[in-house]
Amino acid sequence: MTDSPTDSFTLAGKTYSSRLLVGTGKYKDMAETRAAIDASGAQIVTIAVRRTNMGQNPGEANILDVLPPDRFTILPNTAGCFDKDTAVRTCRLARELLDGHKLVKLEVLGDEKTLFPDVMQTISAAEELVKDGFDVMVYTNDDPIVAKHLEEIGCIAVMPLAAPIGSGLGIRNKLNIMTIVENAKVPILVDAGVGTASDAAVAMELGCDGVLMNTAIAAAQRPVLMASAMRKAIEAGREAFLAGRMPAKRYASASSPVDGLFFQ
Repeated sequence: MTDSPTDSFTLAGKTYSSRLLVGTGKYKDMAETRAAIDASGAQIVTIAVRRTNMGQNPGEANILDVLPPDRFTILPNTAGCFDKDTAVRTCRLARELLDGHKLVKLEVLGDEKTLFPDVMQTISAAEELVKDGFDVMVYTNDDPIVAKHLEEIGCIAVMPLAAPIGSGLGIRNKLNIMTIVENAKVPILVDAGVGTASDAAVAMELGCDGVLMNTAIAAAQRPVLMASAMRKAIEAGREAFLAGRMPAKRYASASSPVDGLFFQ
């Protein structure tokens, strides 16, 4: 562990200095998408394969023209998949479109109202994808037991939610996230529920390796400015974690020593 707020971490054998991963949906146009991502400093961008053209629809605007794979690590995701088979097919489509690309973000959702993960189908899909040679980053709930099981299956990163997707509620259960981090031997990245910069900083202060977000930036009144704020929050939170915060105390503690005062 170093004293740098931007010390690197590794995914699938590749090292990254930015711990902020960003999505590409919900922006007003591709120009805003690229501007926000540039402001965020993100090196990894996630793309919903079922909602975004990555070359499967010839003649339509291709997101890879705006976010070229030689500049960014593309993280195809299975957003919008509500069963294992659809999620696995989506990952295989992404691998074909990206010339054998193995890094994917798996999410299998349980219902359209909450967008909570279907844990049983997520586990089943993860097992199949790992056996098929994919490097799987997996979205899941904040259950430490499930998180550890997904790690043991062979997922290269586990991504517990902070709160429901797109809710902006921030981290609802800090203790569970801390437990997941403490038990993990793979990177832990908070995914879903971040609303503003302070939420991102809290995730990093808890010891997470990174944060993935989309709506918190794209739905801001000024997305590019929010992307810049998120970048700074990630760096500040990481630096605070490395520094080690003071113990919380119930009562006041003088910031200046009182021993040896001249009037004693």
